[in-house]
Amino acid sequence: MSTSEAVRYEERGSIAILTLNRPEKLNTLTEAVVAGVADGIDAATASRDVRAIVLRGEGRVFTAGYDLVAEGEGGWGSPYDAPSIPARPGAWDPVRDYQFMNHNVQRFMKIWHCPKPVIGQIHGWAVGGATDLVLCCDQLFMAEDAHIGYAPSRIYGTPTTMIWVYRLGLEHAKQFLLTGEAIDAETALRIGLVSRVLPADELPAAVEAYAERFQHIPANQLALNKLLINQAYENMGLRTTQLLGTLFDGITRHTEEALRWAESFGEKGFREVIRERDAPFGDYGERKKR
Repeated sequence: MSTSEAVRYEERGSIAILTLNRPEKLNTLTEAVVAGVADGIDAATASRDVRAIVLRGEGRVFTAGYDLVAEGEGGWGSPYDAPSIPARPGAWDPVRDYQFMNHNVQRFMKIWHCPKPVIGQIHGWAVGGATDLVLCCDQLFMAEDAHIGYAPSRIYGTPTTMIWVYRLGLEHAKQFLLTGEAIDAETALRIGLVSRVLPADELPAAVEAYAERFQHIPANQLALNKLLINQAYENMGLRTTQLLGTLFDGITRHTEEALRWAESFGEKGFREVIRERDAPFGDYGERKKR
């Protein structure tokens, strides 16, 4: 077993298990988490013994999305280091922003490009930027009390990997992206977003048992079938959609409405601002109050 602070990597026979390991922070995504997932996928890809990969989270939830506090504290950087001039208040460099977010997209897409099947194991919640990560998996298994959704559709974001429309089709992609509505496990199974729904306590064992079955199929056969399926979606414009999604994500974070929304964190507190965002829809943190 190889253990990092943010992501654990473990091989068990024919499967590799990547575990997001920030349970005290609800496994929110930081630079270390994103890098750890990418490094884990690389390690599993290079392993002769590994035939399939499981992506899961430690603690109460799979992941609650991007760590906005880390972002505000400078926990995120940009690989774009071209010379720049001192910026006036409110100035925005769209190229630097794109390079920053696209760097994450490329690391999420390592899951897509991996020649081995990757199964995402969703328990608790997978929300916001977490969906950009988890929807890159080949198949999703979900706990029956879990939820998935892209709440930033309401303000401050668009999906960057933009796998939603390709996994859901037009009607359901619009239904859940225009509103940011949380999707429960029963609905996720019905609309074809996940492969299986299981009781939470049965989920880990079921995912591992399913992943172990791939050892009975030649690795080159798995790689070619995955490549063929993925190519069909890339031919439908996935790359162009991701380019626009990443650019639009930056735009939506720099509108006047978005800037005022982010500023209100300091005035009202993060939890209250999120509560006000979700209260009209009665989901996410407001679900129990519905």
